[in-house]
Amino acid sequence: MLRLYDYLPSGNGYKVRLLLTQLGIPFERIELDILKGLTRTPEFLAKFPNGRIPAVELEDSKLLFESNAIITYFAEGTPFLPDDKYNRAQVMQWLFFEQYSHEPYIASVRFLVMYPQVSDDRRMIIDFMRRRGHDGLGVMEGHLKSHDWFVGQHYSIADIALYAYTNVAGDGGFDLSAYPSIRAWLERVKSQPKHIPITQG
Repeated sequence: MLRLYDYLPSGNGYKVRLLLTQLGIPFERIELDILKGLTRTPEFLAKFPNGRIPAVELEDSKLLFESNAIITYFAEGTPFLPDDKYNRAQVMQWLFFEQYSHEPYIASVRFLVMYPQVSDDRRMIIDFMRRRGHDGLGVMEGHLKSHDWFVGQHYSIADIALYAYTNVAGDGGFDLSAYPSIRAWLERVKSQPKHIPITQG
């Protein structure tokens, strides 16, 4: 069976869990506590040299890491990834945006707030990170004012990627009250078939 190496609070892990659940793909979830360094062991690094979750071991023993690469792999040939060349490029556009302009700020501030005991130099620039996080949310809000979904007329992995940490942005002190289009979009995502919350393994 497919193995997913995961950490339940992780939005990056949640992306993969959510997509696999919505696709009806069975998987074995292996919880690794990142605070205890369980993704930095020689055994894990021998398989996944980036030393992070999520990571997957396919049924044929092939390995994949990086959350957006993983969800793109599983979305191939499904409605979650468009066939149209331009729409596919738009999906990739938002996946890159999520990893460059969204996740480094929304997710990282959430981590720092949730785990105050962890020593991290980024605490010195947390106000800057919050501003950049709001910049990213502003881009999303602007797009969603005139679109139900991030690409085309349908829910896709672009939505899943951006939903994962936006859905829990409040954990990092991000107030979404000024983003009505984002809040409406979050509700649309939650209403999709087989949706699960981040707390569900």
